[in-house]
Amino acid sequence: MGILKREGWQGMWDEFKKFLARGNMIDLAVGIVVGGAFKTIVTSLVNDIIMPPIGLVLGRVNFRDLFVSLDGKPYESLTLAKEAGAATMNYGVFINTVVDFLITALVVFLLIRQINRLQELAKREKAQEEAAAPPAPTAKKCPYCFSEIPIQATRCPNCTSHLEVPQAEAA
Repeated sequence: MGILKREGWQGMWDEFKKFLARGNMIDLAVGIVVGGAFKTIVTSLVNDIIMPPIGLVLGRVNFRDLFVSLDGKPYESLTLAKEAGAATMNYGVFINTVVDFLITALVVFLLIRQINRLQELAKREKAQEEAAAPPAPTAKKCPYCFSEIPIQATRCPNCTSHLEVPQAEAA
């Protein structure tokens, strides 16, 4: 409570408004919403597309029905065990969740890898543009003696002539 008394509610409210107004907060919110939607798609992919053929190959196994009843009684399905109020260890659901996680992790890895490649490409292109651009001049010729002098000089060190300063430099 001491911190709130020192800063005051108004100071904390102002800081909170600044936090919400930052662009990163909006980006984070969009990322969470899109991530949630993506998670739903991946879960459906695992449960409805990937695991049924694997279960078929393994002898018509429904991974969602793989469980161990902790009360020692046999049940035909996880649903029946739960209806009977039995405590169960649902290792089939766990397997589905692990596959779900691995697919999500792979997609995130591929996405981050592609973003890193694009950022590296942008850095290389910027470096090439900077290398191709001629460096800004650092010297100029005196219009009287034609010797090379620093570009910011207003008087020639060789012939002591006063040099006109261009309008852009004078401002």
